[in-house]
Amino acid sequence: MKRSRFTEEQIIAILREQEAGVPVADLCRKHGLSSPTFYKWKAKYGGLDVSEARRLKALEDENAKLKRMLADAMLDNVALKDLLGKKW
Repeated sequence: MKRSRFTEEQIIAILREQEAGVPVADLCRKHGLSSPTFYKWKAKYGGLDVSEARRLKALEDENAKLKRMLADAMLDNVALKDLLGKKW
């Protein structure tokens, strides 16, 4: 996964600038990002505080870890079933 150039704190600061009345086009030009990226951030981080964004990131990381663990367990289960199925 590509790493973002901006931290959650920076993203929230950019969103707050837009809420203060700065036009989106000016913000995008100033910070060097595209308007679709801005609106994607707004959909994801809109209305969040910095602490809530950090919590969201931690939960996303934990969710990805748990999904990998589940996939590994399911793969092991399938391998054992194949092995036992061939023996009997």
